[in-house]
Amino acid sequence: CMKVISAEVGYEMMKTAKEPFVLLDVRHAAEYERGFIPGAVLLDNDGILREENLDVLPEDKETTLIVYCRSGRRSNISARKLEALGYTTVYDMGGILDWPYEIER
Repeated sequence: CMKVISAEVGYEMMKTAKEPFVLLDVRHAAEYERGFIPGAVLLDNDGILREENLDVLPEDKETTLIVYCRSGRRSNISARKLEALGYTTVYDMGGILDWPYEIER
């Protein structure tokens, strides 16, 4: 079941992760290019269910997915879509607007 977490909790999870995880930025490509959380992979919310984008997602449905967008609306929608695809460990980290750490440009 999808969990909503803060940027701080997500940051700690990523820093201390023992298992592989995928950090998904579900904004549009133009937004991503202006700045993203280091290590994030772009997967536009609008395209999550499209066949050509599924190669971005891990084959192992138990892999931890941490999802963020700009403000938190799209990350929530995306997290639900990912659960519908069968992913079991999905975290909605909300928006990059709330990310107080480094941003890669």
